[in-house]
Amino acid sequence: MAEFAPLKNDLILRAAKGEVVQRPPVWVMRQAGRYLPEYHVVKGTNNFFTCCRDAKLASAITIQPVDHFDGYLDAAIIFSDILVIPQAMGMAVEILDKVGPFFPDPLREPEDLKTKLTPNPDVLKELAWAFNSITETRKKLNGRVPLLGFCGGPWTLMVYMIEGGGTKLFRYAKTWLYLYPEAAHELLSRITDVAIEFLAQQVVAGAQMLQVFESWAGELGPKEFKEFSLPYLKRIITGLRARLAELGVTEHIPVTVFPKGAGYSLDWLADTDYDVFSLDWTVDPREAIKVANGRIVLQGNLDPGIMYGSDEIISKKVKEMIKEFGGGKQGYIINLGHGTQPFMDPAKVGWFMKECHRYGSL
Repeated sequence: MAEFAPLKNDLILRAAKGEVVQRPPVWVMRQAGRYLPEYHVVKGTNNFFTCCRDAKLASAITIQPVDHFDGYLDAAIIFSDILVIPQAMGMAVEILDKVGPFFPDPLREPEDLKTKLTPNPDVLKELAWAFNSITETRKKLNGRVPLLGFCGGPWTLMVYMIEGGGTKLFRYAKTWLYLYPEAAHELLSRITDVAIEFLAQQVVAGAQMLQVFESWAGELGPKEFKEFSLPYLKRIITGLRARLAELGVTEHIPVTVFPKGAGYSLDWLADTDYDVFSLDWTVDPREAIKVANGRIVLQGNLDPGIMYGSDEIISKKVKEMIKEFGGGKQGYIINLGHGTQPFMDPAKVGWFMKECHRYGSL
């Protein structure tokens, strides 16, 4: 493993481990990207994945919000995408302007598992660029804040791989669940194996904390979640812990799980080896605290849409949120209930962060 500068701000790592802290740490999902004007300057005419695969571009974009909101962010998260796992498994993925992710040749029949996916992909080779970006970014951060790595959850990646992009109907993915369940489990298992290795190698490259984004969890009812998502989320964390030990990583790496839209899964996931459960804005913080009962740290959960409101409303909502999470001095990390959006005013995001510091320090 590379040598890196000592951390000057380890607040989020301590909070994720359940320690008492002076204030709740702050970061936001999709904090690097299109809403910042400097992103467009650095991106230039390059497409999205070119920026991800170029270590200099990815590191510059990752650090932009840390510079822009100097002193208010307690973590950086590597500029990348959850769909790099399908790419490593042999699928072509594009990001189309005003459309989003697009798979030219999605999986549609169980037989496609044999013909469209690479068996046992070499993660270290296929995603070498991602690890290079993490190492370069960690060096450039020079210990200012911890660097977070991430991956997509198996069910979420399965949806994209089968649907061929974003969807409102989930027609093809649900067909697999209810018509081809054995094939669905095979695909979920293969994605899980890649996810474990990908996360582990991100740590070796320099990531100090990780998050698993099960972004489409809300499309599963509780019974389906327990069959098609929960077992694989559990396998990721247990497999990751074992793999890190094999790779000689001795320090505890905090890992967050974010099953968006499936707040009902908190009780189940609180009994796993995940350190943090990220909540979307549909969950009542006070109820979440009761369910978690000290078993897992909570993260979240302000509606990102609050950024379209006035400064006064943002202040009010931040104050309420921190109060409802018990003041935030233990067992809590401030975040939005999902990511930023391209149309958001950076000044509003900055005001949100300042108010988080203000009320979190009371």
